[in-house]
Amino acid sequence: MLDDGSYTAVVDRFEGDQAVLLIEDDGETIDERVLDGERLPEAGRHADAVLKVTFVDGDVKEINYEADETEARSERAQSRFDRLSRRPPDDDG
Repeated sequence: MLDDGSYTAVVDRFEGDQAVLLIEDDGETIDERVLDGERLPEAGRHADAVLKVTFVDGDVKEINYEADETEARSERAQSRFDRLSRRPPDDDG
């Protein structure tokens, strides 16, 4: 069971009406929770949405969508993809 407090969570995927959240602490995934997708803020009902989730006695008490962090993570991922997709120079260039 998670300690009481607020954690960062990322929407990993949806399975029907259920949202699968990966719970993080210091950048490490420490738990996975499945919640009814309707419990998520409307803006955060998509894969890779970053949420701030507060737990009390093991139950989710509050969920907030973190728009700025969602955008920042998306930009970092795109930047990594762009760097990796560049072809290395060939022997002629």
